[in-house]
Amino acid sequence: MKVIITGSTGNISKPLTSMLVEAGYDVSVITSSKEKTKEIGSLGAKPLVGSVEDRGFLQEAFKGADVVYTMIPPNMAAEDWKSFVYGVGNNYVQAIKAAGVKKVVNLSAIGAHLPQGAGLSSLYNYVEQELNKLENVAVVHLRPGSFYFNFFRNIGMIKHMGVIGNNYTSDLLPLTHPLDISKAAFEEITAINFSGRRVRYVVSDELSTNAIAKVLGEAIGKPDMQWVKFGNEDALNGMIQAGLTKDVSKNLVEMGQAVDSGIAYSDYNEHKPVLSAHKFKEFAKEFALAYTNS
Repeated sequence: MKVIITGSTGNISKPLTSMLVEAGYDVSVITSSKEKTKEIGSLGAKPLVGSVEDRGFLQEAFKGADVVYTMIPPNMAAEDWKSFVYGVGNNYVQAIKAAGVKKVVNLSAIGAHLPQGAGLSSLYNYVEQELNKLENVAVVHLRPGSFYFNFFRNIGMIKHMGVIGNNYTSDLLPLTHPLDISKAAFEEITAINFSGRRVRYVVSDELSTNAIAKVLGEAIGKPDMQWVKFGNEDALNGMIQAGLTKDVSKNLVEMGQAVDSGIAYSDYNEHKPVLSAHKFKEFAKEFALAYTNS
């Protein structure tokens, strides 16, 4: 079976590629970087160099594929995030249609059940709906929670302010280790009974924001570290000062508001999965190492 992986050698795509190659699949990996071709080749996969913003390239890359794993690259430099996400999503749809691909495993996000009001997650809603319109194509959407690795971005805040926080608090925040997404994607790609359109939530652990602060604080020798809820304007300005574009920052703030109100998790709470293997306390060890070395 021929499988096309998008996402280059990212935290999800690289382990997924290794799993598929080891299982005997013919795997090609799309990357926008020529520098990544050697690494992809060392995994036993074929590198395909091009951009997911290039529809013609995708149509050629998808030819002959039995399954495609799609993801929207995290473009934090986008001046118009909606146009970027919609554009890449539409490119995937047209390339899948032109190439005659019959199975798609799509990386989405918790909150993507909301067509508006949830920032980036609502943009993923559009991509999900467009993929679902494809005729005679089986599609599964993987919706992970907040990535563990996103907390690496808080290291500077912790070192300078002694706290961790965002523009939300939560009594139960769904969290996900990228390796658990890789495993879920592998299971779906290799599934024999793959049909229709489905959503699969992929969550490794559930913690309150206060518990997150405690676990990370204990790991770095700050057991009294607190989670602080910032105002939306303060959060927006902080993101812009950190180098994110205004549009990306606005989407992230809106997503935080959806988390704070609880609407981001309304569908998840009705369709909770069995939690995956990698627990947050184990990740805290990785976080502590990164904190020490930063």
